[in-house]
Amino acid sequence: MPDPPPTGPHRTPTGSVAPGYFDRLYLDQTDPWDYATSPYEAAKYAATLVALPRVRYRRAVELGCSIGVLTRHLASRADALLGVDVSDAALDQGRQRCAGLGHVTFERRTLPAETPGGPFDLAVLSEVGYYLSRPDLDALADRLAAAVVPGGHLLLVHWTGPTDYPQTADDVHARFLADARWHRLDGHRAPDYRLDVVARL
Repeated sequence: MPDPPPTGPHRTPTGSVAPGYFDRLYLDQTDPWDYATSPYEAAKYAATLVALPRVRYRRAVELGCSIGVLTRHLASRADALLGVDVSDAALDQGRQRCAGLGHVTFERRTLPAETPGGPFDLAVLSEVGYYLSRPDLDALADRLAAAVVPGGHLLLVHWTGPTDYPQTADDVHARFLADARWHRLDGHRAPDYRLDVVARL
């Protein structure tokens, strides 16, 4: 379950949650959202894998990969997988968790400015979109539309509980579902999260 909402000094000039907020979290706790042990996360990961329209992808990216728990699951579905996060401490754990998986790489990047350029046939945006302000979410949407090849997929999954983040899960998903560059393929709402899959037109 997401942590208490960030306030004041944890925001960037554009209104997104600042990178330093995540660095401090991972210095205080190795797994601040219990990704590795939470039944909620385990069920959500299983639903995420089932929702992927293809058995395998050529080149995938996970935005906001954190400590690499979902990354390791996604690794079985891609020939090449890039995990990106803003926290070096989280990325160090991700590299350890995926050690021995030569087709998985990790990079420190800040969204949306450093969104990888692709080409990708799968992008996963899991529990990260609501940390971005609307202008930054719009910029991320533009960069993803350029990075994902026609016919490629974007999977969105976010917790739907109350937060004081810049966006809600519904805000994030509505932004992409209303975007004419994407076509909705599937989606469902669980008690605590929603998941949508869109295809690049």
